[in-house]
Formats: sequence, C-alpha cells, structure tokens
Amino acid sequence: MSSPDFSGLVKFLVEPFLDSPDSLRIDCERNAAQSKVWIRVAFSGDERGKVFGRGGRNIQAIRNVVRATAALWGWSAHFDVFGASEQNGPADSGSGRTPRKPSGKPKPQLKPKS
Repeated sequence: MSSPDFSGLVKFLVEPFLDSPDSLRIDCERNAAQSKVWIRVAFSGDERGKVFGRGGRNIQAIRNVVRATAALWGWSAHFDVFGASEQNGPADSGSGRTPRKPSGKPKPQLKPKS
C-alpha cells in the first residue's frame, strides 16, 4: 500500500494563507515500517497570524485534515510548525501561542454588584 502526498496536501492547505508562498518550507519524514509520518512546516514569521488564525483555528483545522487523511490510509501523522523570527531563533513549535510580556498595567478588577 502506498501513501498520500503529504507534502502536496500541506502545501495546498497552507499556501492560501501566505502572502509570500515562497517562504513555505515543508519537511516530510516517513517511516513506512511503522506507518508514521512527521511533517514539519516553516514560513516567514510575520505570516504566523494568518496561518494560525484567531485562537489557532486555522492551524488546528490543517492538523485535523492531515491527521484524518493519514488515518484513512492507515498512517499516523505528527504535524509541527517551526517559524523563523528575528527574536526567537528558528525553532518554535507547539500551539502557536507566543508568551506575552507583562504590560506593567494592572488588570482591571471586577466590582461586585451593589
């Protein structure tokens, strides 16, 4: 049994979100003996917001499509995003949420109803 073109699928799913599709890099590592595939994508750091979407919805949908496609073929898929940014360096993986620095402003407090 062969396997689907995971790189082509990821390219098809991610490129519409990118202003510069040339920045997309896809690394697809397969282990046919265990029917596993590891997919790593990287793109320009300023495009993260578009690819991840509000609350990470876009990237989660892409992950779900990749995993579902792999499952249909009897494979398991692992999908990671690596982004290059000037501040953090090349390896950034995970949920897509970047830690925020404290703004120095106190959080607004809720007042009890009188």
